[in-house]
Amino acid sequence: MTATWDPTASGVLRLPSGRLIRGRGLRHPLPEGTRPDFALYLLGKEPPAVAWESTWLRWPDFRLPADRTETAAALREALERSGTERVEVACGGGQGRTGTALACIAVLDGVPGAEAVSYVRKHYAPRAVETPWQRKFVKRFG
Repeated sequence: MTATWDPTASGVLRLPSGRLIRGRGLRHPLPEGTRPDFALYLLGKEPPAVAWESTWLRWPDFRLPADRTETAAALREALERSGTERVEVACGGGQGRTGTALACIAVLDGVPGAEAVSYVRKHYAPRAVETPWQRKFVKRFG
């Protein structure tokens, strides 16, 4: 597969490498148009099944992921797959957990940990990465 997101679509983050990943909130309707090929869902409980491949990480709202090793592997997979597939990262509201995950992916893509939250807030959502412990997690990620 060699399909990626429309860079002008809502919620699409362009990483420094040029790769595109869509962030969104699952409480909002699925955006019209192209569907993801792969999704990473960050929720406290298992999400409903979807028509595309997905991975669920146990990550309670306003907290940090339950398993940091599993999280690092899933974020690396999301970055890798974003080179040739439409990858979506989503939590309930699309801000805290999604922003944190996107910032960690940005670190994997070369953004320094100390700058990743600002990068995601500028290029994805101004309120991304909601809590002090999420910001600390991003800064130390990688």
